[in-house]
Amino acid sequence: MRLDFIFSPTSGLGGSRKGVPGRIRCAVLVLLLIALICAAAPWITPQPSGPESTIDLADAFIRPGETGSASQLYFALGADDQGRDMVSLLIQGSRRSLAIAGGAVLVSMLIGTTLGLWAGMSGPWIDKLIMRIADIQLTYPSLLVAMLFFGVARGSLGEQYADAMASYVLMLAIAASEWVQYARTVRSAVRIEREKDYVRAARLAGRSGWAIVTRHIFPNVTVPLMILAPISFSIAILTESTLSYLGVGLQGDQPSLGALIRIGQNFLFSGEWWIIFFPALILLLLTISTNLLGDWSRDELDPRSQ
Repeated sequence: MRLDFIFSPTSGLGGSRKGVPGRIRCAVLVLLLIALICAAAPWITPQPSGPESTIDLADAFIRPGETGSASQLYFALGADDQGRDMVSLLIQGSRRSLAIAGGAVLVSMLIGTTLGLWAGMSGPWIDKLIMRIADIQLTYPSLLVAMLFFGVARGSLGEQYADAMASYVLMLAIAASEWVQYARTVRSAVRIEREKDYVRAARLAGRSGWAIVTRHIFPNVTVPLMILAPISFSIAILTESTLSYLGVGLQGDQPSLGALIRIGQNFLFSGEWWIIFFPALILLLLTISTNLLGDWSRDELDPRSQ
């Protein structure tokens, strides 16, 4: 997506001269800022994680804007119950949450698009089989599907690999619960496209079914995917945060936004409000920004919303 288009006040898709709303520019700026900070995490975090960390329990519960008594580190947003700097935790947690959500969206898009193309171009039996599986999965909340997949995968890996592979397992668990939307969307678009004249002309020209799908039909069903991706990304972030908050996802030694919120809840009523406030604020900004970007993508790319 071209950023000059987003920030230009008079540009639009398809040659339209419709300006981009200010709230969309703010949403893109927030997403870009958080993404850049997360990408630069190894170089800008005040308190690195891992064996080289300078954590000291004497710095626990340092209030925002104070300097630690043990490490002499300036805690701009305070410290948690273990003396970890909240700025560092927020950067590392946001980076991990964004990576998991982004990977989950890519995997779910790959699975859903492949099954949607297969169902849309195949005969009635395969189409009905794939869609009935999708319908069955839709009867269960996506959060429960992700929890079931995560639990089974962690149990199969064993304790030796469970913690090390937690991020990847969580990514696959979220993808397993979200592929249905892509499959149904792509399947509906393919059903419409395959009856058009350019597809019939390709068949008459002797093109194989795979060539018709990859070269002709798939490029024309990418618009629904572009509309669905930002909203799916927001759902993935919320799902990851919910699982980590419930203690099913990442643990405290691998902080994500949900894990930080879960830790902060334990100290909310004892006065250490900053431990839960700042992770919740970052999560709120991420979800609102991605939802606004998804709504704008739908308004610009879906002709029915014009």
